[in-house]
Amino acid sequence: MTASTRTPTTGLPASAARHLLLNMTPNGSLGTEGENLFVIQRGHGPYVDDTDGRRYIDGLSGLYCCQLGYSYAPEFAEAADKQLRELCFSPLWSASAHPTAIELAERLARIAPAGIEHTFFSGGGAEAVETAWKIARRYHSLRGDTGRVKAIARRGAYHGLTVGALSLTDDPGLREPYGPAAIDTRFTANTNRFGLPAEYADDATYSAHLLAELEAEILAEGPDSIAMLIAEPVQNRGGCITPPTGYWEGLRALADRYGFLLAADEVITAFGRLGEWFGGDRYGARPDIITVAKGITAGYAPMGATLVSDHVVDVINRPGAVLNHGYTFAGHPLSAAIALRSLEIIERDGILDHVRGQQDHLQARMNALTALPIVGDVRGTGFFYACELSGDLDGGGFSDRARTELVAGLIPRRLREAGLLARVYNRDAPLVQIAPPLVSDRQLLDRIAQIIADALEEASARL
Repeated sequence: MTASTRTPTTGLPASAARHLLLNMTPNGSLGTEGENLFVIQRGHGPYVDDTDGRRYIDGLSGLYCCQLGYSYAPEFAEAADKQLRELCFSPLWSASAHPTAIELAERLARIAPAGIEHTFFSGGGAEAVETAWKIARRYHSLRGDTGRVKAIARRGAYHGLTVGALSLTDDPGLREPYGPAAIDTRFTANTNRFGLPAEYADDATYSAHLLAELEAEILAEGPDSIAMLIAEPVQNRGGCITPPTGYWEGLRALADRYGFLLAADEVITAFGRLGEWFGGDRYGARPDIITVAKGITAGYAPMGATLVSDHVVDVINRPGAVLNHGYTFAGHPLSAAIALRSLEIIERDGILDHVRGQQDHLQARMNALTALPIVGDVRGTGFFYACELSGDLDGGGFSDRARTELVAGLIPRRLREAGLLARVYNRDAPLVQIAPPLVSDRQLLDRIAQIIADALEEASARL
């Protein structure tokens, strides 16, 4: 019998400190033996267990990926086994494809907004965004608009960390270490109205203000230079920022007027997070391009995809035109099989209806948090919410002491001690964010809201 070569659970942190580089992490802070590393070992339902056997509510669905929680593993294992026994790999390359990717592309076309019937697969969200940009550039180039080389994104938005996607991400701390941006991008206002004048509480007024500002920036930049505008239906960075009524219709009108393509980044908001197959459907979005990832496979395998409208594909599919872009593992048979099973489960088990049925209750529980002094605003929709925190300084800012003791210390510590994994941003506007698995029942949603309330109540008292 061959002895196992797997590292014992007790040795995992030390091994990680020696060999593993984590994403978006000051890796030197793990400690020489990895004593500051949190290791999750298994999942069940909406819960995960760490290596000490402690159970937590996965209040962030992994990283907005595990839409279905962790109880469907046997079904996904069955789909994976069937696919691997039939075909483990075949590229979508040089007039070659495989049945599973074709079936998935057809399935996505059936649930996508009208007029979007084509899919380019990739390995994840950043690759999907890179693909959206290259398709937009190719589209304009084939039409003779070679001067359309600029993009518009929104302030505070995050669209990925690869070189192109990073250009569309409004975070100088992420971009500047890597030099000049690969894409010339202008950042326009997002739709966060917290702290704005009372007149902007009216959707029509606020939407008109945002669209007028955007149009002025388009004109200042030069309309013929803009290739694409990219925005999330609900912006993740900055805390689940929802748009006012009429905003997405206005984006569509501006795109049509000035000839650029409109891309909806649905890497987080698609596949039920907002109670719809695509979150933009809630807001009347009619994009030319949609980027997805994360929930497409419910976290059971890596995959991204860029969905493209018919009128764009009509141009890039002109006789003799080549879409000289691709990824080795695009539409990987295993990932495609798992994505198909995920879509099947979402439909079969009424996941979208479940989110729609519980979203008002979750909204009410989250909105109740505004009664706490440390909560400045609560925003979100579906199973996607954030609390923006208000501190001890005039205007709601945080002193260094309060930021260190409360935002970086007490709040995340109390949430985890109470058995909840949530996201606590320690940025200009500190946030507590949740995106629970879409299978979470009302009792669990109540528990999540109560844990947050308890932690923020204690923080309020100390503030």
